[in-house]
Amino acid sequence: MAPHWRVGGALVSASSIRIDQVSKVFAGKTALESVSLDLAPGSFTVLLGPSGSGKTTLLRCLAGIERPSAGTIAINDVVVASDRGVAGPEKRNLSMVFQDYALWPHLTVQQNVAYPLAGASLSKSARQSRVAMLLEQVGIAHLGERYPNELSGGEQQRVALARALSAEVGLVLFDEPLSNLDADRREQLRIAIATLTRESGATAVYITHDQSEAFALADNVGVLRHGRLVQFGSPETIYQRPADAFVARFTGVAGELPVASWSVSNVESARVVVALAGAPVLSAIMGVGLTPNCRATLLVRPAAVSIEHELSENGIRGTVRDTAFTGRGYEHVVALHDTVELSKVFATERYDRGSIVSLRFDVHAMFLMPTTEGSLP
Repeated sequence: MAPHWRVGGALVSASSIRIDQVSKVFAGKTALESVSLDLAPGSFTVLLGPSGSGKTTLLRCLAGIERPSAGTIAINDVVVASDRGVAGPEKRNLSMVFQDYALWPHLTVQQNVAYPLAGASLSKSARQSRVAMLLEQVGIAHLGERYPNELSGGEQQRVALARALSAEVGLVLFDEPLSNLDADRREQLRIAIATLTRESGATAVYITHDQSEAFALADNVGVLRHGRLVQFGSPETIYQRPADAFVARFTGVAGELPVASWSVSNVESARVVVALAGAPVLSAIMGVGLTPNCRATLLVRPAAVSIEHELSENGIRGTVRDTAFTGRGYEHVVALHDTVELSKVFATERYDRGSIVSLRFDVHAMFLMPTTEGSLP
């Protein structure tokens, strides 16, 4: 049963979303290709991908701003986009938080947030109370009488968030809302978005190119590439079992190690044994698409690597090339030989540049993936 609440006596439900084989072509160029997704009511989904992956186009199709070239979109089992026609944004019970804020410049903060409530069956005092509550929740109650041009970027985005939530719609869409903010404000507003959207009960769809942002916010992540949905699942599934090398790389690797040879050690647990040139044999997770004798590359997550002073029997010798203080510890760049480096190797203590160290590897955070160069001779 969908989460629901009452606004002015009317029952409002979180939206269920079904996207079925949706494609979009612009002037002969495919922006989306046969994308299908089912999103549960009240869920928080992040669409993750690089520029040109199709995530913005998919969000705009869901919002009713773009019309799909093929496929259907249904909200709460009502078809809103198909080859028979398209329902406009105003008929989809949704609101949107834009990257560029999109505030009314001639309205005060309070008036901007109150704008979606103009047609609601609420008394004036009830509307004022709701606006005041939202401004308090997003931390800008003291700015209610100001105009958008009197606010910082972070303050404007908080107004946009409050406005999106004010009418208590069933679906809230986020178009990279944090991309124009500095790191500190991004973190503060990310927490506000996650907390307030979930408290509202609405279904949320959020797009970003930042994997750490996606993992921090999402119940489920959809990774897109060249207009296709490559993988959909929980942040843990995406990180621990990437569907292919692109997903692994895009969601963060410390580096890639060339493989001399490999073999399957355990089919049930999808484990492989990997031999690296001039290094001990390592165990790893078998990636999708590996075939006997194919060329393969070992992709290593930062979490897979630990660093030690003493060279151990199963360790790999490396040289520290760079060290960066992160506040909670140190991230190191370690060269294994002249052509291979691993970055973001974390340790609570500092290893100076030029230090000879030993690296140990965790099988659960390394993936053997097929390369594109062909098969082993």
